[in-house]
Amino acid sequence: MGETSLRRRMREEKSIQGNAPKTTNLQKEVGLISGISIIVGTIIGSGIFISPKSVLSNTAAVGPCLIIWAACGILATLGALCFAELGTMITKSGGEYPYLMEAFGPIPAYLFSWTSLFVIKPSSFAIICLSFSEYVSAPFYSGCKPPTAVVKCLAAAAILFITTVNALSVRLGRYVQNLFTAAKLVIVAIIIISGIVLLAQGSTKNFENSFEDAKLSVGAISLAFYNGLWAYDGWNQLNYITEELRDPFRNLPLAIVIGIPLVTVCYILMNISYFTVMTTTELLQSQAVAVTFGDRVLYPASWVVPLFVAFSTIGAANGSCFTAGRLIYVAGREGHMLKVLSYISVKRLTPAPAIIFHGIVATIYVIPGDINSLVNYFSFAAWLFYGMTILGLIVMRFTRKELERPIKVPIFIPILVTFLSVFLVLAPIISEPAWEYLYCVLFILSGLIVYFLFVYYKFGWAQRLSKPVTMFLQMLMEVVPPEKEPE
Repeated sequence: MGETSLRRRMREEKSIQGNAPKTTNLQKEVGLISGISIIVGTIIGSGIFISPKSVLSNTAAVGPCLIIWAACGILATLGALCFAELGTMITKSGGEYPYLMEAFGPIPAYLFSWTSLFVIKPSSFAIICLSFSEYVSAPFYSGCKPPTAVVKCLAAAAILFITTVNALSVRLGRYVQNLFTAAKLVIVAIIIISGIVLLAQGSTKNFENSFEDAKLSVGAISLAFYNGLWAYDGWNQLNYITEELRDPFRNLPLAIVIGIPLVTVCYILMNISYFTVMTTTELLQSQAVAVTFGDRVLYPASWVVPLFVAFSTIGAANGSCFTAGRLIYVAGREGHMLKVLSYISVKRLTPAPAIIFHGIVATIYVIPGDINSLVNYFSFAAWLFYGMTILGLIVMRFTRKELERPIKVPIFIPILVTFLSVFLVLAPIISEPAWEYLYCVLFILSGLIVYFLFVYYKFGWAQRLSKPVTMFLQMLMEVVPPEKEPE
């Protein structure tokens, strides 16, 4: 009854996001520029500004470091092209989730959503906001570390702000993403141009004998690739919002082909700029590389660096929230999460319940604060699901030949990326074995218990318990199920 009345109100009133009445579905409001902003804005967080030393620490020389940054960009582009084929073949939002569903069935898809929604996505969102709050509060506590309570409260406020923005309006979330990505590219351009000027003035000492003392063992190069590829993580973000892309057959691959090479060029040129004023030892010892660069090159205007790094961090958090909400929405729509999480706001046409749920879980992760180790141990799981998804692309070449493929990458690309994913799953476990990896696997597999109890068998008592809660939340937030699922 509540659903009917809300739908009636929806039809009587015009959507606040446009001048014409719209169906209760996610609207196609993301164009090419916004798509590129989501890719670039989510990949480039704070790491390249604060501590871009994960690759250098394993190679110990400038030459191999720059080569690996470039090679990682190429490999990330190949992985993203595989996702472009998947995204134009299966035009559903949710990233890996619908692809795993089509290729292997509901259980792998559920385990992906279980792991992503309760650990990987919200903990990453929390860490980005904690980094933002530490960076913003540091100037007010010069000479000492900001109080933990201040950092956590500021991080929670950032989560609340981003969650509110994305729950209120897709268009507003898109504008915020575009704004912060533009701000991010401004500071990237300042650093790169400064580096080019210094090179032109002859600051090339650190590039002499750039392969001297390099670590070229298989183990060192493997770990350098592992860390480098994580700096490019986020190359699949646009696949989480495929249903909201205008002309996805054109804009999805085009945004990938423009966005990821742009990030690769920025990463290489920024590292070159850093090396114009810092030796490898100085760069490895710096607590915030971009700030050190700014102090040496941009003084007295060096204050712009921490300001724009804060913008960059909050932009990455906004992109993460924007896309993660769609995964929760799609999982709810498929019956793998509470049904209310798939409901749409009748006034604002956003997946408000899914976004709010994501914000609540991320805020819970802020409370303990020290969750970096959790994300590090679960990082191998992300590559496990990447590998399974791209393996699914290979499988569907033979099992789903009838599907239309506007883009079809050469078969050697998904095979190469699948082998690479296997390596990235095994590399951290072999290099530094720890019981925590076993605990991560057990948590992933524990999703099977929840799946069979609440999704597969659908116990009557669980249905009776969830129904009044769903109705209450539906009336409270004025949300209804989407009117139709995408074809």
